[in-house]
Amino acid sequence: MGLNFTKRQWLTLIVMGLADFCNAICVSLQAPFFPKEAEKKGATATEYGLVFGIFELVVFLISPIYGQYLNRIGPKVLFNSGIFTTGTAAILFGLLDKVPGHTAFISAAFIIRIVEALGNAAFLTASFAIIAKEFPNNVATTFASLETFFGLGLIVGPMVGGALYSIGGYYLPFVVLGSALFITAILTLCVLPKHESERPPANHKNTSMTKVLKIPGVGVCSLAISATSASIGFLSATLEPHLRQFNLNAVLLGVVFVINGGVYAMTAPLWGMMVDKFLNPKIAAFTGCVFVAIGFCIVGPASFIPLDTTFTLVVSGLVLHGLGIAAILVSTFTDALNTAIKKGLSDNIETYGLISGLWTSTFAFGAFVGPSVSGFLYDMIGFRGSTIFIIALHLLVGLIIILFVCCDKSSSSAPAKYKELSSTESLLKNDTHSSHTSMTNSATSLEISYHQRNKSIFTNGPISVETCRPCGMNNLLVCSNSYNGKPNHWTRLENGTAFQYGITPTYGSFDIRPPETIA
Repeated sequence: MGLNFTKRQWLTLIVMGLADFCNAICVSLQAPFFPKEAEKKGATATEYGLVFGIFELVVFLISPIYGQYLNRIGPKVLFNSGIFTTGTAAILFGLLDKVPGHTAFISAAFIIRIVEALGNAAFLTASFAIIAKEFPNNVATTFASLETFFGLGLIVGPMVGGALYSIGGYYLPFVVLGSALFITAILTLCVLPKHESERPPANHKNTSMTKVLKIPGVGVCSLAISATSASIGFLSATLEPHLRQFNLNAVLLGVVFVINGGVYAMTAPLWGMMVDKFLNPKIAAFTGCVFVAIGFCIVGPASFIPLDTTFTLVVSGLVLHGLGIAAILVSTFTDALNTAIKKGLSDNIETYGLISGLWTSTFAFGAFVGPSVSGFLYDMIGFRGSTIFIIALHLLVGLIIILFVCCDKSSSSAPAKYKELSSTESLLKNDTHSSHTSMTNSATSLEISYHQRNKSIFTNGPISVETCRPCGMNNLLVCSNSYNGKPNHWTRLENGTAFQYGITPTYGSFDIRPPETIA
C-alpha cells in the first residue's frame, strides 16, 4: 500500500494526520478540569454537561449541510477554515476563567463551544472527502490511518491538558495546544493539494442527503456508525462510577480510560488493509458489532451473567470494545461511499462530501444520544443492567447487517470498475490508422470474415443501427455502455440518426473511415 503512494499523497497523509492529532487534542483536553472551573463559577453539573453535549449536537446538525455544499466551497477551503476556527475557539476557551459571573461564564462557554463544533465539523467533513479524492484505491486504509492519529489525540489530550493545567493553571493548556493547532493549519494551507470544484454535466441532477439515505446499504452503515458512537459515549459517561469500587489511583484510572481508544488506534489500520484487500466491509461491520456486544457483556458484566465484577473482566471488555469500534468505524465509511457510487451517484467530490457529512453527522448523533441514555439508565438500574441497552442495540444492528448481506446479492462482490466518459469526450477518433496497424492477425481475420458475411451493409447511403450492430452485441450492451445505463452513441442512432461509417474490430465502437478502406 505505502510503496505505491506518490509524493503528493505522502505529504497529504502526513499533514492531515498531524491536523487530526492536534484537532483531537484540542477537542478533548478540557475534560479533566473544566467541570471544576465551572463549579467555581456556580455552574451545575447539568449546565456544564450541556456545554459538552452541545458540541456533538451542533456537529450532528451542521455536517450534512457542509457535505451538501462541499463541492461549491472546495475541500481545502473547508478543511483549513475548520482548523483555524477550532484552534481559535480553543484559545478563547482558555480565557473563560477571566469571565466574571455565573451567567456570563456559561453563556460564553456555550458560544465558544458551538463555534468550535462548527469548525470541527467542517474539518472532519472535508478531511474524509479529501481521503476519498486523493486515495481512491486505499480509502479504508488511509481513513484508518488518520483515525489512528485522531484516536491518539483523544488519548493524549486529557493527559497533556491535565499536565499543563497543573503547571500554569486553566489558560495554559488551551493557549499552548490551540496555538499548535493554529500552526498546523498554516502548514496544511501550504501543503494540502487544492481540488477544483467539479462542474456537473448539463443533465446532472443535484444529489441531496435525503437521496443518499434512501439507499438501503448507506442507511445500514449510518445505523452502525450511530450505534458505535453511542457505545463510546455510554462508557465516557458511566465507566468512572463503575470503576470506583476498585479504588484506583488517578494514574491507573487514566490508563483504564484509554484502553479501548488505544486498541482502536492500533487495530484500525489492520482493519483498513483487510477491507481494502479482501474483506467485505459489511462482514467487518458485523464482526465489530459482535465484538462490541461481547465486550459490554464482560465489562459489567451484564446483569444476566452470573459473575462478579472484577478488574480483569473490565479490562477484557474494553479491549473487545476497542476491536469492535475499529472494525465498524473503518469499514462503514468506505462501504457507504462505494455503495452510493454503485447505486448511481457520481464518483466525484460532490458524493464524497455527502458521504463525509453523513458519517460525521451520524457519529455525532450517537455521541449525543449515548451519554444521555446511559446516564438515565445508570440512575434507574445501575451500570450492569444498563449495559443491556448497548448489547441489544449492537446485536440488532449486526442482525440487520447480516440480513442485508444475505438479501442483497450485489453486496457480496465488488462492483466492476468502469471509466466514465464525459459528454464532451468523443468516441470518434481522428487518427485511427496507427491503431489498426497494431491489430493482431486474429482480429483482422475476424473483421474480414465479418465483412464477407455482410457485404450488403456497406453502402454509400445511410444505414440503420440494427443492420450495423456487431454480431454478438445484444440489446443490453447497445443500450448501456456503463453500469449507470447512461445514453450513448448507439442509443442516439436508434433514435433516428444515420451514419456512413464502418465497424472497427474494437467491439462496439466506430471507425470514421469509409467502409471501402476498412477491409
